[in-house]
Amino acid sequence: MEAASEATARPMRILMITSEAVPFAKVGGLADVVPALAAELARRGHDVRLVMPRYPATSRDTAARIPGALGVPMGMHEYWTELLETHLPSTEPAVKVYFIEHLQLFATDAIYARPGESHSPDNLLRFGVLTRAAFQLCRKLSWYPEIVHAHDWPSALAPVYLYTIEDSAPFHRTASVFSIHNLGYQGVFSLDHLRHLPLRQPEIERSGLEFFGQVNSLKAGILCADTVTTVSPRYAREIQDEAYGFGLDGVLRERSLDLYGILNGIDYSVWDSENDPFLPAGFSQQDMRGKAECKSALQRCFGLERRPGAPVVGMIARLVDQKGLAELSAPGWGCLPAVLAELNLQFVVLGTGDPGHEDRLAELARRYDNFAYERTFDERLAHLIEGGSDLFLMPSRYEPCGLNQMYSLRYGTLPIATATGGLLDTIVDASDPSGDGTGFLIAHCTPGDIHSAIARAVRLYHEQPEKLQAMRARAMRRRFDWGQSAAEYEQAYLHAVQRRISR
Repeated sequence: MEAASEATARPMRILMITSEAVPFAKVGGLADVVPALAAELARRGHDVRLVMPRYPATSRDTAARIPGALGVPMGMHEYWTELLETHLPSTEPAVKVYFIEHLQLFATDAIYARPGESHSPDNLLRFGVLTRAAFQLCRKLSWYPEIVHAHDWPSALAPVYLYTIEDSAPFHRTASVFSIHNLGYQGVFSLDHLRHLPLRQPEIERSGLEFFGQVNSLKAGILCADTVTTVSPRYAREIQDEAYGFGLDGVLRERSLDLYGILNGIDYSVWDSENDPFLPAGFSQQDMRGKAECKSALQRCFGLERRPGAPVVGMIARLVDQKGLAELSAPGWGCLPAVLAELNLQFVVLGTGDPGHEDRLAELARRYDNFAYERTFDERLAHLIEGGSDLFLMPSRYEPCGLNQMYSLRYGTLPIATATGGLLDTIVDASDPSGDGTGFLIAHCTPGDIHSAIARAVRLYHEQPEKLQAMRARAMRRRFDWGQSAAEYEQAYLHAVQRRISR
């Protein structure tokens, strides 16, 4: 469903439930998106509040304790939690954040997995308690939202609860919105984990939690929510096809009339090439001299030879197969060795993930003097790569939205990205007949197509510098701010309210 851009006529009470949010906890882009959207909605007059776990790295000193323990009934057991309250920094009006503290359930900063695990085996219980605690918190505060906005599979049980055990007063008028940030992560568990939830068998059947002999949290969230959103218009269409649906394409087609594709925005006060505290010099489309200084700093920082005439290709990613790492660097198949050996460029990568991908990139960094890899994530280095690179690679197999290509456009760093999802919604290819090119699209996520796209970008850099500069200027004029996206979320909220009434 295409979302309108008109704002709502009245302010709403909106409760967002998330497993991560900056600056308190972060694994991926979800942590950036949720607080940014919340802050923009607050600026538009809504009473927006966030609920999330308190992980060990989030200091208690940054929040005030709410007196009295909070009981969270979960079937046969009741979990007693502590509540802390703070607000998102630098928000006006302030956006309240409530932490659910349970020293056993939320004992790891890894959020989704303990060291050596792909996921924590008790995740359904952990996030089941989080989502149920959100309703208990509202009761304690006597503050009842018109919208509960759940983000990704960890909070997918919120629409399930609203559809089953929380469907009467005081939440009988509360509508649910469920946002899919990445369909590839669904919260799948064995059926015996259902014993952790406060749901009886009829409610389990009604919610659609069971899926081919397992529990699928995300599927139930899709079925039970009043409105479903995802993070770009094209991805909303893609996930209804078998190729991108991860087994849920039929469920999503069933909800197509209630499905909104709303492009993420970025915070231009944080990603600002003219006033970025992480860069040695600022620059703008009118004066690009500072970008050359940033490039030199990037080369020094990563131990690369200072070669002003060679383009630097940057990449910042979770090192997982979704991001095209196998096609880029898998032994005997990936194209990166050929790219480094054959093309006149330098290449830097920042990120962590699959140990096999990490080890392979470290090995390539030892073999090629035009390649550098940092096995970490560092905000300063991320800004330096965006500001100092000439080109930015995103060879994703699929990409719901992507944020780095938007950062790159703001910094005049032309993206090289797969023609999928939000990447295709935000990048115009250099060869487009419109003449509005802002990057280079990879036709398919294959080693050959990735190599060809990088080669095409490098060739333009060396042979057509005037066209490159014109593309940079166009890229830096593009804007993906949260105002438009928030207006579309308002329409999704209104749709949810109307659907709740009709149900």
